[in-house]
Amino acid sequence: MRISRFSQMFLLLMVSGWGTVWAAPEKSLDASISQQSAKITTQGTIVDAQGEPLIGVSILEVGTTNGTITDIDGKFTLQVASGATLEISYIGYKTQQLPATPDFGTIKMSDDTEVLQEVVVTALGIKREKKALGYAMQEVKGESLVEARETNLANALSGKISGVQIIRSSNGPGGSSKIQLRGANSVTGSNQPLIVVDGVPMDNFTGATNNDIDNPSMDMGNGLSDINPEDIESMSVLKGASAAALYGSRAGNGVILITTKKGKENPGLGVTISASVSAETLFMLPKRQTAFGQGENGVYDATNGNSWGPAITGQEYTKWDGTTGRMQAYDNVKNYFDTGINFTESVSFSQMFGKTSIYTSLNRMDDASKIPGSKLHRTNLTLRAASSFGKDDRWSIDAKVQYINSLAENRPQGGSRDANAFYTVFNLPTTIDIRDFSNPLKDEFGNMTWWNRSGVNPYWLNEYNPNKDSRNRFLMNGSLKYKFTEWLDAEIRAGSDMYFTERDDKLYAGSTINDGDSRYTMGEQKFYENNFSFLISGHKDRIFGNWGGNFSFGGNLMERKSTGVEVSMGKLTAPDLFSLNNGPKDQLGITETYTHKKINSLYGTLGINYDGWAFLDATFRNDWSSALAKKNRSFFYPSVSVSWVISDMVNKIGKVMPEWFTYAKVRASFAQVGNDMDPYQLYDSYTISSIGGQPTADQGKIKYDADVRSELITSWEVGTELKFFNNRLGVDFAWYKTNAKRQLMNIPMNNLSGYESMKINAGNIQNTGIELMLNARPVETSDFSWDTQLNISKNNSKIIELLPGQPGMRYSLGGSDALQIYAVAGGVYGEIWGTKYQRVEDPNSPYYGQLLLSDSGLPQATSERYKIGEQQPDMMAGWTNSFTYKNFGFSFLIDGRFAGDIFSFTNLELQRSGIAEVTAPGGKREDIVVPGVVKQADGTYAPNQTPVSLQQYYQALGTGRAGISEAYVYDATNIRLRNVSLTYSFPSSMLKKTPIQRLKLGVSVNNVWMIKSNLDGIDPESVYATSTNATGMENASAPTSRTYLFNVTLGF
Repeated sequence: MRISRFSQMFLLLMVSGWGTVWAAPEKSLDASISQQSAKITTQGTIVDAQGEPLIGVSILEVGTTNGTITDIDGKFTLQVASGATLEISYIGYKTQQLPATPDFGTIKMSDDTEVLQEVVVTALGIKREKKALGYAMQEVKGESLVEARETNLANALSGKISGVQIIRSSNGPGGSSKIQLRGANSVTGSNQPLIVVDGVPMDNFTGATNNDIDNPSMDMGNGLSDINPEDIESMSVLKGASAAALYGSRAGNGVILITTKKGKENPGLGVTISASVSAETLFMLPKRQTAFGQGENGVYDATNGNSWGPAITGQEYTKWDGTTGRMQAYDNVKNYFDTGINFTESVSFSQMFGKTSIYTSLNRMDDASKIPGSKLHRTNLTLRAASSFGKDDRWSIDAKVQYINSLAENRPQGGSRDANAFYTVFNLPTTIDIRDFSNPLKDEFGNMTWWNRSGVNPYWLNEYNPNKDSRNRFLMNGSLKYKFTEWLDAEIRAGSDMYFTERDDKLYAGSTINDGDSRYTMGEQKFYENNFSFLISGHKDRIFGNWGGNFSFGGNLMERKSTGVEVSMGKLTAPDLFSLNNGPKDQLGITETYTHKKINSLYGTLGINYDGWAFLDATFRNDWSSALAKKNRSFFYPSVSVSWVISDMVNKIGKVMPEWFTYAKVRASFAQVGNDMDPYQLYDSYTISSIGGQPTADQGKIKYDADVRSELITSWEVGTELKFFNNRLGVDFAWYKTNAKRQLMNIPMNNLSGYESMKINAGNIQNTGIELMLNARPVETSDFSWDTQLNISKNNSKIIELLPGQPGMRYSLGGSDALQIYAVAGGVYGEIWGTKYQRVEDPNSPYYGQLLLSDSGLPQATSERYKIGEQQPDMMAGWTNSFTYKNFGFSFLIDGRFAGDIFSFTNLELQRSGIAEVTAPGGKREDIVVPGVVKQADGTYAPNQTPVSLQQYYQALGTGRAGISEAYVYDATNIRLRNVSLTYSFPSSMLKKTPIQRLKLGVSVNNVWMIKSNLDGIDPESVYATSTNATGMENASAPTSRTYLFNVTLGF
């Protein structure tokens, strides 16, 4: 509710007559007062928390009509009686009373938090008083998102909102991030919230389409990253089912509402220019040993890729190319990666012209990543106009177009394969200098330069295995609103999200990939979602005595369609001539995709309130989904919530709250929402192809079942909001419980049936949790203030049931052939299952529970898989602190994830190859005796006394695809100093004689310090894949980044 500078000037003109009224009696009073008391002239300058002058602030001599207002520079002068008290007041700020002095200097006004947060944006874009809400929601201002300085908007939410988990990949500048609110509600769905921008749903595609552990497809980012943070006014997070119930079958995982900026009255031209430059460096690296070189069993071998060779002492040795040199250790990880550079420029225009507001912005981001050759370019263009017209301005119109173009080059390839450059760089023996292969990349025969013929040169990948994708996207919406009366209005709205993506992947000849042949792949995808809606709303207080009410009724027509094609020529006849016709027909692969879906909806709300302190609200929505069978496609979703503002009640019945107790509210809610499915999952489908020139039809693999319905999530929530010491301290607490039933699961079928699986409804996932948010302003003076916010959340996710009568049933969420992540009936969501150490299982044995070793004295793996960890954290927390001193601002964010586990394929591979730091403790490799027992011929056990080398030990642990899996499960707890920023806003007095209205400089650092982590240098946030629900593993992703940023913002 801040008043813009142009509005302040307008208010100054409007109240100038009031100033005249004050001035007139002042002269007549002077004659009489001068005989009674002395007069003094007082002056000062009034500014906001950022040091900006406030125009039109009221300064009144208490007990009189004598007063004035501040001018355009925030200055005032007033003659008052000696010993008088001045009252300083302004809309949206706390009123102050100060004893009169000749010179106040600078007076800083504080935001009235209660007023500023009084109105929030809720479902369907309906604005409500926050005190009336019977459910938890949190709002983040656009400025806070911008200050995070993240290239992916989703990451800007880290640590800022309780109950929100940001699951990040580490796949380059265009890598994806997954948002999860209050745990997972589905075993097959994405478990991501619906994103709504200015009332229009936005497709938040995330990650890769294939997450195979060896050969995944590329991470294509996520849709939310297309949004420019500088265009955002606010972001409202609707975490519970009651908050999101008006979105029905799309609200099962919560909703995030994004409100973009409108034009506002601004002094000067209303033009803002912002530019930033940042440097990206390595934040965390796998811990690698530098004491031992290439080879096996302590012997150097130039053809061997392991690092179990001799100690590095500067001895002479023969390199891979036959030359000789002195053996030394090279830091290949740091030598391979670059210092990334990001340039971001933005210009925006925001102004009012009569009753018409205009907002337009242009943003350009160019990110040359620390990953060699990997780049991301993004251009955002926004145009928004709104106006009111007609009699009494009853008509209003609002229209917006956002255009986004993104171009990604050389997205990194993941998986346990040679094409994963990070997999190669991490494992490369330290006695090989990776820079030797940066130039030339090919030998005289056109073959890739590399130290052996079984791997791939990472530099060669950048040049000769390039990929590129471009996406053009439009987000459009328009609305027309008519206000029948002060309490009744109607609105129609239309919106569309559409994008077109093109991909181009090339593989040149001469490497070990694809048998040395070249390959060419190209693809494209088209997507659109259109929404058309209407909404009639009414709100009126004191209809019958102290009773008031509100209602709304509306409907929505949604249609979404996606088409795609990918064409690949597996082997090119003429090498490096990239044409789809350059190859045999049996090497030509074509994949087409097509989906088309509609949802028609009716919805409404009904609320009553008593005297502004008791509120009861009910909502309903009915969806008709084309993805379901005709007899089962209609579903009704209700919600009920209550809010009781105790402090307002006490004040209105004539009682008085304790002076230190400012505000008290309790709330409760119940709701049901759904998770719909993608189209064509219930219908028999066929694929048309040909064999020998004859047409064939292949039946789909999912059995049709007309009885399947959408998932149903039932939620209960209670909470309280408390404020103390005139809003200096605030507490928001919530408890919730959700049960997600009718899970959409694919149950395997006998292959003789002709189907692989059948879609059914079954299961019950229960999430219970608590959320706590603390806000405080511990210190506030005229020059200094300190604001702090602490978010804490704890969620327990339990699988009550999967199939009736099958306790212990496991349903795969993802993983590999040797390691799986399951939802387990009677267990928790996201259990990590793999092999364990063999142990003595006889409870009567004195060695019960000890490791059962082989005759060689080495650990052994079980033949079966067992639960070895849980991917879900026990608790998450974020602590934000902001300090202001005069025109300086300083802030930092610490956030943490506590408990939960992660499986590390990277550590498995580095330990097996002998490059991990733990394989050379203290720079030495001495034989060890593994604690445990060995089974004797007579069936008894004897303590192990057989020494083994560290190479034998770690290669025994790493046997097989996932090794002895228990050895590579790590505690995923991590606490980090996420962000530190420092800003300086130039005072307006310095800019008075320039055309510049505002000048602000800022520096910030992201990923400042990993305070606690247990993953041997690997960032626990580097999950393998974000588009799967199996997020409890990592596999040779790029190291995470630390960024140093400088920003300048100018307003004209």
